[in-house]
Amino acid sequence: MEDELVRTVDYGLSLGASYVEIRGEELMEASLEIEDERVRIVEQGVDRGFSVRVISGGAWGFASTSSLERLRDACRSAVKLASAASRAVKEKVELAEVKTSVDRVHVKPDENPANVGVDEKIEMFLELGRAILSFNDRIKSFNFNYSDVYGRKWYFNSDGTRIVQDVLYVWGRAVATAREGDVYAAYREELGSVKGFKVWRENPPGELAEKISHALLEQLEAATPRGGIFPVVMGPNVTGVLVHEAFGHLAEADSALAGGLLLHKLGERVASPLVNIFDDATIEGGFGSFKYDDEGVRAQRSIIVKEGRVVGLMYDRETAAKIQEMINKHHLKVCEGFNTEPTGNARAEGFRVPPLVRMRNTCMASGDWTLEEMIEDLSFGYLLESFRGGQANLDGTFQVGVQKAYEIVDGEVGRPVRNLSISGNTLETLMHVDAVGNDFKLNVGWCGKGQTVNVGDGGPHIRCSRMLVGGMKLE
Repeated sequence: MEDELVRTVDYGLSLGASYVEIRGEELMEASLEIEDERVRIVEQGVDRGFSVRVISGGAWGFASTSSLERLRDACRSAVKLASAASRAVKEKVELAEVKTSVDRVHVKPDENPANVGVDEKIEMFLELGRAILSFNDRIKSFNFNYSDVYGRKWYFNSDGTRIVQDVLYVWGRAVATAREGDVYAAYREELGSVKGFKVWRENPPGELAEKISHALLEQLEAATPRGGIFPVVMGPNVTGVLVHEAFGHLAEADSALAGGLLLHKLGERVASPLVNIFDDATIEGGFGSFKYDDEGVRAQRSIIVKEGRVVGLMYDRETAAKIQEMINKHHLKVCEGFNTEPTGNARAEGFRVPPLVRMRNTCMASGDWTLEEMIEDLSFGYLLESFRGGQANLDGTFQVGVQKAYEIVDGEVGRPVRNLSISGNTLETLMHVDAVGNDFKLNVGWCGKGQTVNVGDGGPHIRCSRMLVGGMKLE
């Protein structure tokens, strides 16, 4: 098969393309959904296919197929599409240069999810639901989603890169609700691994059910938040989602080029000097970790904010070239060492779609504060430990819902608070960070941007001296 990929790359060049890349994948996939004590969906199978992306006449062309025998047909289609698009293109596609790689990347699972029978998976997660629903009669519902993927991906291009790498992830999310009178509570717990099924052996149903159930019942007895501007201490889970949702999307180069907030902040101070933000696909065990992205660029740790100053963005090969051209053309002054080289952030949901600039493991780096030091001098504020959901806009505004929070009163953690939300402007918020903890933790999740990919986010506890706090309605 690999010989045919090489021949098809050469075939694309013979048709007049100036650049050709082929991605292929063969993945064993399984997924299931449980609602209360009923299995709603069970799916498993093999997904196999290929895509061809070319540059011809300065424009992109893309086509995909599920058949290796039709790969050359897809190649012809991609070249025709690029040639047609080139007649209307205003700016020709340019790609930043990268080092070519020839590599095979193997993953040794701690326990291959493909070797765990679907009946065993179903029983394990049904047991989780039964344990939660029987924990207390105020707990009313349980929903669980699970998926795993194991297989292989290929990437070959006309620059000479030839990569074969294994793919593995296991993921699950439990959501439970409770009600007492007119008080409603919801809690979610998410687990994932790029090493194998062992993560579910290490978090057995009984232990996980107790954790979720206690959190739910605590919410039923919690107070409602006081609205207003207060100091807040954010736990690693909330720090991670803030960095991802409120800042990370702004730092994706395609978003910046589309008029995002950071386009005119390159090299400038946008946060407290205590703030250091990075995106890293090399973190051991990170849910967004891999060795090569979907343009064959080797993964790396990319520094985005250093001591409060923007020192780089997240790029694919095209946006890296565009940002460098913009800096040169307009003689922009950026800080010394500002990065415009491809960072390995080109990711595609699958072979059917072309890659986009996407986050990997996006985090705030640790500082040297302890949680006790952050709390002890606050007369009143909030401790935010776990998020419910979040959204952000290109103008820098954001809102994040918090599912687990506590009052801070006279330097002590006080009563729990339910249905709290925080909102504001990203850069203003980061400017008010006045303490960064030493207790870094990485989370797992998924990110949607037209396509959905697995990501990590994280950081330590951080303290923000001013944050707009409000309530949120659950139904």
